[in-house]
Amino acid sequence: MAVMNVNPTRMQLSKLKKQLVTAVRGHKMLKDKRDELMRRFLDLVRQTRDLRDKVERELELCNDHFVNASAVMSKEALDGSLLSPKQQINLEVGSKNVMSVEIPQFEAQQRTASEGDIFPYGFAFTSFELDDAVMALNRVLPDLILLAQYEKSCELMSAEIEKTRRRVNSLEHVMIPRYQETIKYISMKLEENDRSSRTRLMKVKDMLLDKAHFMRLLYTLYIIRHHHTGKALGHAGGIRARLRQRNRQHLPCLQRLFGRYRRPKPLHTHHRQPIHRRLRRLD
Repeated sequence: MAVMNVNPTRMQLSKLKKQLVTAVRGHKMLKDKRDELMRRFLDLVRQTRDLRDKVERELELCNDHFVNASAVMSKEALDGSLLSPKQQINLEVGSKNVMSVEIPQFEAQQRTASEGDIFPYGFAFTSFELDDAVMALNRVLPDLILLAQYEKSCELMSAEIEKTRRRVNSLEHVMIPRYQETIKYISMKLEENDRSSRTRLMKVKDMLLDKAHFMRLLYTLYIIRHHHTGKALGHAGGIRARLRQRNRQHLPCLQRLFGRYRRPKPLHTHHRQPIHRRLRRLD
């Protein structure tokens, strides 16, 4: 998974962590919504299937009645009987929110409550088969309206389920792993920066300690330079030996300041003679 192009800072890390929490919460909510939509969709599909079977049976019966009526009556008489209907139906369309899906709600109302208004013709010149066909159509009409409502609801819910499923898959397989990888990358980067800073501070501390030790040795050597006693010169030689072992990088600087140290030769040879010989010469 590719890492997001962001600056590896603590502020950005905190921001990404909050976004990750929001994404995980949103993923859980969308997953619950998808499951509930699937449950309601399957229930609605079963109801639609049962209602469709019922409507198809009633329409088949109605079609049989019309076939019988057309066999008894002529085509002109049948068309003239159904030319001017008396009854009228008003259809009101509403909506219902189901898991953020606006499904339609149909409500049909007849203009008059009289059952005889469904027949737009007289009974003198028509057959009873036509009456049976009209009554069958009147009975199947509410089921047809309800079937249209169910099928439209199934269509809208299926579209919402598909949209929710894409969102869930996008969060689960793209966004959340990307946030996790980016947070891991920024955390590793910050830890690396902390280690580098700690190492740099330790190095600076060691350099300061070495410099302080070198300055202390340099001061001691400077004091010894101005006191040419044998003990002091021996002490200076020991200091120079320790300095050469511990701080070889500072030795060229010390040599430039004071030159190469060499034990001075005695000016007179009698300085090395025993004291009783020197006393005899004086006598």
